[in-house]
Amino acid sequence: MSEAIDLLLAGYRSYRALFYEKRGDLTRKLAREGQSPKVLVIACSDSRVDPAVLFNADPGEIFVVRNIAALVPPYTPDDKHHGTSAAIEFAVRDLNVKDIVVLGHSSCGGMKALSKLARGEVVDREFIGPWVEVAHEACQHHAADDPGSNAKVEKGAIKTSLNNLMGFPWIAEAVDAGSLVLHGWWANLHTGDLFAHEPRTGEFHPIVGAV
Repeated sequence: MSEAIDLLLAGYRSYRALFYEKRGDLTRKLAREGQSPKVLVIACSDSRVDPAVLFNADPGEIFVVRNIAALVPPYTPDDKHHGTSAAIEFAVRDLNVKDIVVLGHSSCGGMKALSKLARGEVVDREFIGPWVEVAHEACQHHAADDPGSNAKVEKGAIKTSLNNLMGFPWIAEAVDAGSLVLHGWWANLHTGDLFAHEPRTGEFHPIVGAV
């Protein structure tokens, strides 16, 4: 086996020792009663932004959906393959989460691809280009105005995902009823600071770190 796989197995042994030997009550309860997380986190697949690590979450605390660039596609019930939408539906309609966090981050490779598309360049990948086009229209002017920085594009994509979430009728109904709250967060990987989207102004303000 490779060194990388050996490290994975060592990590699993540590996890097993902690959550099945020292904290077995928690894992036995989860196995017996099932999960009941209160928060859905929609995050990027980037290896640097694992939500369970960032938020120091125990098993069962958060339901996580990860994809390239933490994007939420538009509501499109067309019987095709919609992995992200299916996970969102399960979290909202079956697990009854109370909060949804769209978690973007700095130095996002998916957003770099989106910036290239917005500048009219080609993304030479079969699936990445079409996927990040979910946020293409909303972020196009940011890439043109600020080609040296992707921060505006990354934050613009979060806004697009929040808007797309409201296109799911059962999400809009829950938000209007006050039983579900949407959050847009952006993590700065260089500083560790966390910023939150303010719906009234459209701006992002620090909530952890640079306050």
